[in-house]
Amino acid sequence: MSSRVRVLLVEDDLRVARVNRDLLERDPDVHVVGSAATCAQGDALAQALQPDLILLDVHLPDGSGLGLLRHWRSAGRTTDVALITAADDEASVRLALAHGAFDYLIKPFTGQRLAELVARHRARRLNSAASAPRVDQASLDRLLGVTPTTSGVLPRGIDPHTLDRVAQALADAAQAVSAEEIGDRVGLSRVTAWRYLEHLVRAGQAQLDHQYGQAGRPAKLYRHCPLPPEA
Repeated sequence: MSSRVRVLLVEDDLRVARVNRDLLERDPDVHVVGSAATCAQGDALAQALQPDLILLDVHLPDGSGLGLLRHWRSAGRTTDVALITAADDEASVRLALAHGAFDYLIKPFTGQRLAELVARHRARRLNSAASAPRVDQASLDRLLGVTPTTSGVLPRGIDPHTLDRVAQALADAAQAVSAEEIGDRVGLSRVTAWRYLEHLVRAGQAQLDHQYGQAGRPAKLYRHCPLPPEA
């Protein structure tokens, strides 16, 4: 999937919009496809341009950006929307998050923070593109940023020391590997290695891929998914 990001700005202050455009387009893979100064213009451009990312102000001449965001979500538009605004009251932040804003920047902000916003958007798109049409709980938890707990009791038949060895072998692998390959590296049968790998998938520490293109059933391949650092 391309890393190119098409951005729509909805900002009534033309000077601020110009500064934000310049900051965004320091990244050669970011292109501001349009700029709107009102809710009506923003809604029309969002439909016409189909941007990847929308940067939305709250206080606009013909209404609230929060109302526009609510309208988009009610209409089924799932485009990533980030609020960039001087509105720093908790009620605005809570409303934005409740209506599906994926980020919220309070003016003034740094160019680095804006770049981090774009990087987070890219990561979300890549994770979404790599996911199967249906997701399991571990994949959904990773998407939501939920850190799996590792302190609970392990299921019956899962030895913690063997689990550590399998997890380390998977982390050391340069690419997705099969249960048979992990078994060879750790000294386990393919079935036993598969059982531990499936546990790591359920715990959110591994990702399951399917390799197609050969006759018969698709091969199951596993790759390491590092846990996000604790706050």
